[in-house]
Amino acid sequence: MTRPINDAIVAEALAWVGTPYRHQGTRKGVGCDCLGLVRGVWRAVHGRYPEDPGAYARDWSEAGKGDPLIAAARRHCSEKPVAEMVPGDLLVFRWKPHYAAKHAGILVAPERFVHAYEGHAVTVSPLVPQWRRRIAGAFAFPERPEE
Repeated sequence: MTRPINDAIVAEALAWVGTPYRHQGTRKGVGCDCLGLVRGVWRAVHGRYPEDPGAYARDWSEAGKGDPLIAAARRHCSEKPVAEMVPGDLLVFRWKPHYAAKHAGILVAPERFVHAYEGHAVTVSPLVPQWRRRIAGAFAFPERPEE
């Protein structure tokens, strides 16, 4: 069973499909990267951004320390087992074990997610084994105060 926030997250994420890829962008129909997509959906549903990540380079995860994408997801969302993820949940991906997670998307159906990646507009992709094995974390967005 999904919560009302999940339905709102899915509807908003799907409304971003076709938005061009733009590094550090956060504007539906104008441009976004994967973090900008998540931040833009959050803003549309919650009325504000969760936090300002500051400027970041394309290779930020290779150049930095720690796991900042996972840490931010934990600050603002509730972590859950991957086996319990439902449409409307945030997915964070890690390309290689022991590297920082560096990609994010939103589950919109049991086997499909919305994400933005370089060279492509925001798209819905199947959650095939190549994507599924890279999931570093699944997170539930917080409820809106009125829910």
